[in-house]
Amino acid sequence: MSGLQVNETIKLGEDELEERFIHSPGPGGQHVNKAATGVQLRFNLRQSPALSEALRERLTLLAGKRVNKDGILIIEAHRYRSLDRNRHEARQRLARLIHQASIIPKQRVKSRPPHSAIVKRLERKRRHSQKKQHRKPPDY
Repeated sequence: MSGLQVNETIKLGEDELEERFIHSPGPGGQHVNKAATGVQLRFNLRQSPALSEALRERLTLLAGKRVNKDGILIIEAHRYRSLDRNRHEARQRLARLIHQASIIPKQRVKSRPPHSAIVKRLERKRRHSQKKQHRKPPDY
């Protein structure tokens, strides 16, 4: 494989991805204890030249517990019985995660309610209060 193309601007080199093969806890019968079909994909966020600093921070937040204290993002895939399918799954999950982090969130613009909405709300409160006042017994 020749790296991982996340989108038009982000491409990870094959040397940035480290794959370890682990015993899979999923289906497989007797074969599951003999073959390491699960994949643990490791990607060093801190030393990747493909990521900008802002993208690195968003990705670290988005990945959460999957990033260890050394800045290595670990993705485990063991859904399938096949090693190749699990490799593909792990790479796709990494690509999706990086793509999701590459989308810059829009800044919220503070807004105030229009004057008409404020007047309408106060009028509704006044009418509700009067309705409750009319339920009281008269004062003598």
